[in-house]
Amino acid sequence: MTSLDDAITASATLIRAALGDRQPRTAILLGSGWGAVAQEVQDSKDVPYHDLPAFPRLGVGGHAGVLRSGRLAGREVLVLSGRKHAYETGDADGMKGVIRTLKALGVPRLLQTNAAGSCDPAMRPGELMLISDHLNLPQRTPLLGEPGNARFIDMSTAYDPGLRALARQAAAGVGVTLHEGVYAWFLGPQFETPAEIRMARVLGAQAVGMSTVPETILARHAGLQVMGLSLMTNMAAGMDDQALSHEHTLATAKAGEALAVKLMQAVVAALPD
Repeated sequence: MTSLDDAITASATLIRAALGDRQPRTAILLGSGWGAVAQEVQDSKDVPYHDLPAFPRLGVGGHAGVLRSGRLAGREVLVLSGRKHAYETGDADGMKGVIRTLKALGVPRLLQTNAAGSCDPAMRPGELMLISDHLNLPQRTPLLGEPGNARFIDMSTAYDPGLRALARQAAAGVGVTLHEGVYAWFLGPQFETPAEIRMARVLGAQAVGMSTVPETILARHAGLQVMGLSLMTNMAAGMDDQALSHEHTLATAKAGEALAVKLMQAVVAALPD
């Protein structure tokens, strides 16, 4: 059986061959509602996840399972269309091989995106939130079983303050309203109950979702800088009378994708070399 380290080495070799002389310094992980970002990548080349030994096989609608390289807003990027969710297997480490392949490629920063439910009455479906911090409510970790002292990572600035300041400036520059707040991770796949949302609000959450936190932990363990952006696709349970479903999430995300693309292009254009 191929070890994870061997799979990462093989994946990095395949991606380098696809990149040629390109040396992207930014990876963008696309969640539900953000898929249109990949369509804006110029001079692109695709590698399906299933061709990369360290990458997962995906089973959620709205996640394409393709690694795209090219130029976005004048910058070389890697765009990851889709993620493995912990609710698919019960394990939080489904994206371990992906994140560590980025590290092996020398990519220093990861821009994470997701679809989320709003816990803030002032933050409506279709609007965007910059993640300032997170709540790991399931208290699961993708680092379970990792050896040595490196597993004890500092999460006090998990979402890089400098990248957050850059995102706020970029949003203001293109006239996009960008909320900022705490993202609470629920394991899923079932949506939260109204009581669980009341709990999350008491704990300080402005948004809830079923992803992102494990990848942030993995990225910080690998030494990558992280930015997180959420597209609100619904008010959280009990905040209004809308019945929640994955189909509703995807439909609302589709309606908000133009704004998401506008923000992402502005953010990428403002990134340092």
